[in-house]
Amino acid sequence: MARVKSIDSIEAQIAKAQEDLVKAKAKYDAVAGNLEKLMVQKKEHQARQIMEAFIRSGKSFQEIMNFLDTGRN
Repeated sequence: MARVKSIDSIEAQIAKAQEDLVKAKAKYDAVAGNLEKLMVQKKEHQARQIMEAFIRSGKSFQEIMNFLDTGRN
């Protein structure tokens, strides 16, 4: 015969699950914030690389834009 849980036991499990969820959300938020920061750093680094390549190329802004627009149509 299956043992019946008491309401107190169930409420304790609910409270524990809620605490676990709050902790997991806090950890998720921290990791998501770190990911966002890293993605911003990556974009900034890529932007610097593009600008450096543009300067080294000796091409005009319009030449670069024409090149980038090629194949769009």
